[in-house]
Amino acid sequence: MRILSLFFVLAMLFTACGGSTSTEGTDDTAESQDTPATEEMEDGKLTLTPMPKSTAYPNAEIESVMYEDGQFSFEIGGDEYELGVQTPDADAKMCANSAKGQHIHLIINDNPYAAKYEAEFEYELPDGEHYMLAFLSRSYHESIKTDKAFEANKIFVEDNNFSAVEDITEPLLFYSRPKGTYTGKAETDKVMLDFYLVGVPNFGTDHFVEADINGQTFTIDQWQPYYIEGLPMGETTVKLTLVDAEGNAVDTPLNPVTRKITLQADPAEEAM
Repeated sequence: MRILSLFFVLAMLFTACGGSTSTEGTDDTAESQDTPATEEMEDGKLTLTPMPKSTAYPNAEIESVMYEDGQFSFEIGGDEYELGVQTPDADAKMCANSAKGQHIHLIINDNPYAAKYEAEFEYELPDGEHYMLAFLSRSYHESIKTDKAFEANKIFVEDNNFSAVEDITEPLLFYSRPKGTYTGKAETDKVMLDFYLVGVPNFGTDHFVEADINGQTFTIDQWQPYYIEGLPMGETTVKLTLVDAEGNAVDTPLNPVTRKITLQADPAEEAM
């Protein structure tokens, strides 16, 4: 198990950051100087390295969320962030990007997120108790990790309406990326790993995220997005677990969560 630790070095080949380093009142522009971690694989090297600094939206805000008659309504604030537009540094990220632009990631319980490009949309929720996370995303699916750019609650649903909304009191890890199918060199060379933490105190000291990628394990102590490089074509399994300082899985809802993604070549690229 290799720990991605934060320490200073004399020279860096590139500036690595993007994402914040704590779970409350975070600054999404904070820089990171993590040293890349490498795990050997039979067919090469699997690496997990911090993504470079991303376009910052310090004033982006989800001001309110309503759910009435099966329709979500979000109030989005901030003078720079806008749904449905491309994040300015999307081309420089060299990873999967949405042609539809910036959007909301809506996650219910441990299900894959739904990407929503407008502030109002229909969405069916079954009656009962659920954990809900909604956060503002850049066009390349990286979450904005500031203390106003998300809404997280325990919700109670009856007849397609909120019957009650409560604060989340447990520490929770929500899986966001990677997701789905990645096609072609531009998408498969660098696959983004991103997750969201809610109510996790002292991350990097008392809590960590263990990422198991095709059987290779990394322990992450900085809340920020990462590039996964060296993945083989075909199916990949990613498992994220919130763990304590001793490496034990935290006894909390939605933990751990596992996703399967697929990497495939682009026939047009192979024909060239």
